[in-house]
Amino acid sequence: MSVKLYDTTLRDGTQGEGISFSVEDKLKITKRLDQIGIHYVEGGWPGSNPKDMEYFHRVKELKLNQLRVAAFGSTRRAGITAAEDKNLLALVDSGAATVTIFGKSWDFHVIHALQTTLEENLAMIRDSVAYLKSKGLEVFYDAEHFFDAYKTNPDYAMATLMAAQEAGADVLCLCDTNGGCLPNEIYEIVGVVKKVAKVPLGIHVHNDGELAVANSIMAVQAGVTQVQGTINGYGERCGNANLCSIIPNLALKMKVDCMTDEALEGLTDLSRYVSELANLHHNTHQPYVGVSAFAHKGGMHVSALLKNPKTYEHIVPELVGNHRRVLVSELSGVSNLLYKAEELGLDIENLTQESKEILEQVKDLEHQGFQFEGAEGSMELLLRRAFGGLSEFFQLESFRIFMEMHEDHTVHSEAVIKVRVLDQVMHTAAVGNGPVNAMDNALRKALGNFYPELLNLKLSDYKVRVLEGKNGTAAPVRVLIETTDGHNSWGTVGVSGNIVEASYQALVESLLYGLLKGREPK
Repeated sequence: MSVKLYDTTLRDGTQGEGISFSVEDKLKITKRLDQIGIHYVEGGWPGSNPKDMEYFHRVKELKLNQLRVAAFGSTRRAGITAAEDKNLLALVDSGAATVTIFGKSWDFHVIHALQTTLEENLAMIRDSVAYLKSKGLEVFYDAEHFFDAYKTNPDYAMATLMAAQEAGADVLCLCDTNGGCLPNEIYEIVGVVKKVAKVPLGIHVHNDGELAVANSIMAVQAGVTQVQGTINGYGERCGNANLCSIIPNLALKMKVDCMTDEALEGLTDLSRYVSELANLHHNTHQPYVGVSAFAHKGGMHVSALLKNPKTYEHIVPELVGNHRRVLVSELSGVSNLLYKAEELGLDIENLTQESKEILEQVKDLEHQGFQFEGAEGSMELLLRRAFGGLSEFFQLESFRIFMEMHEDHTVHSEAVIKVRVLDQVMHTAAVGNGPVNAMDNALRKALGNFYPELLNLKLSDYKVRVLEGKNGTAAPVRVLIETTDGHNSWGTVGVSGNIVEASYQALVESLLYGLLKGREPK
């Protein structure tokens, strides 16, 4: 069995709150979808806005391998011919060889939304599909609200499908537009349609009941051969069906021919690429492609994983371009530490007792407020120190922070720092936008001549968490810093009752980790 994948991230996905792609973004995503083997991309609605029309003009310049670009629109308006409808004319003018139009399946919508007759709605569907087919286009018909329509008036819902089919539609796509159907309902209704449809069926569902992926899978089991969805499940309200979950379920679990094994290995990168262009944090707990999808924390789990990964992993992470992560925390066992140490290439032979001591140190630090799950850079430094495999590069002698508010309410921050590098003591000062920035600038100024690669390290995130609010402003805080060298990123952590000290701890470890990685063999 084979299934065609239809991506609507560029159209339906952009209806999600906070999501907006530029034309350049849409073209970049189009190229990535082509590279991974998606069959169709819905580029937008050319009759609705200038941005989408520009996309369809420029996408013709891309050299695509197999991806077909579809233009989206609606059936003609009531009371006019298809040839007079501006929306349909814009679809033809877009230059897309494939068009997808939606029409009303639900008599409730026809009467209350379109405010026309049931017969006129059937004519609108029939005329629109026939007109587009007369232009030599591949036409997909999206039956909006089909499942709700079928549950209230099955005869009319089926009549709308037959109108599209008789007019020449190449695919009839059944839509759960409100996203409220259950999997058994999807399966049963698709099965009924399958018996009378003479053309392939598609499925397009929303996630309002947290069932969009399950509903899409059930539709495939019932016989649909086109699945519509978005990368990361982006879309209006609660989102659309998530292709990043649907694709591996189809390919790996159901053995459905939808994507090559080689292409599937790029799924995690695609997911993160789209979230970056959408300017959204990637969902760390997203199945298959999330950074936590194959992260293991419990000591008993890791102990079993060391014996056989199948004990706690339903697939091999690398099949979807992801990888296993073992976390170290107060819930960890010795197995977690041994796994991490082995992963780092450290000598773990005959170090069982030392491993237990390290584990106790980790648990004590976490009790103080340290959190190593989001600070694997700090965790690696801790392990390397314990196993004697870390050069400290520099040692702090002292630092001072000066804060001064002027009459115009501007705040002046200055850091004075003294550090020892090799056999030299560097004593320098720097100003900054706040005490942490000033301290960062002073450190880099003191160390720059010795370690010029520090210029490539950038602080990309800085978070402060109050650990015990009952002490008010005297409460201990945890500082998490994320740093990047432009290619990789890492987290480090510091904890103290003094926010500047906690920041210093995390900042120094971020620089140490960057220096360590920069000197490793490539």
